Amino acid sequence: MTRSYISHVFRFAPSPNGYLHLGHAFSALINHEMAQASGGSLLLRMEDIDVERCRTEFEQAISEDLAWLGLSWEGPVRRQSEHFDAYGEALASLEQRGLVYPCFCSRTDVVNAIADKPNWPRDPDGSPLYPGTCRHLSAAERDARLAAGQPAALRLDMQAALALLRRKIVWHEYGGGAERRDICGDPSLWGDAVLSRKDIPASYHIAVVVDDALQGITDVVRGEDLFMATSLHRLLQILLDLPAPAYHHHELLRDVAGRKLSKSLRAKSLRAMRREGVTPGEIKDQLGIAKRIFAFAS
Repeated sequence: MTRSYISHVFRFAPSPNGYLHLGHAFSALINHEMAQASGGSLLLRMEDIDVERCRTEFEQAISEDLAWLGLSWEGPVRRQSEHFDAYGEALASLEQRGLVYPCFCSRTDVVNAIADKPNWPRDPDGSPLYPGTCRHLSAAERDARLAAGQPAALRLDMQAALALLRRKIVWHEYGGGAERRDICGDPSLWGDAVLSRKDIPASYHIAVVVDDALQGITDVVRGEDLFMATSLHRLLQILLDLPAPAYHHHELLRDVAGRKLSKSLRAKSLRAMRREGVTPGEIKDQLGIAKRIFAFAS
């Protein structure tokens, strides 16, 4: 799919498992400004596939914080939890072509399998690549384990997927606006990635590509920490015959120690800043939004 869209459609897609912080505000504001600069629209999508950790009170807080910042979005809030059937259909399509397999291993099993291999390769997120233990199970053994009710994740058979594809994985990277770079990615760096977990019927990787297609997303604006994941997402889009959006990976906000702002590191929330009397204008000034130039090719 080319850049000549009639209208640009962006999405801000937080997980409602905590309150927004400045890093979220930065990404949301960039999405909003780029949507306005392009004459397009912005959607708000709750990435709530982890139903145990995601809560309605956090979803409500996210909407309130974004409105306080002056953001608006088109139509109702979208939710990944409403699309489990669509994710299941995508996984079934891959399964029918022999591109996924059930994996019964726990994290401990994976760690133990490579315990005597100190130089075992790791994926771009730093996790050890899956050693393929369950990929080598016979069909009879897999069926027996599933029939016995043993929990299983679904993993992408990366080798089979790339053998079927026989083409380079490329995406269009636009950074802040109109200047395009064609990026050649290497999804093999992710190994046999998990596409559905034992406790959740979809992973982030399968959910995000299906949702972007369902919602007509033309421009994916997100942090540079997901830059490397784009090769895996493009692979899934090709395998599932889904359209390819343009990608804009922006810099991350970091704390004084150089770590990415995150909920797990207890970055100060926007709600806490609001209680301290910080204004939306002050936040935008701190993030330098007004100084950024957003341009789009006609």
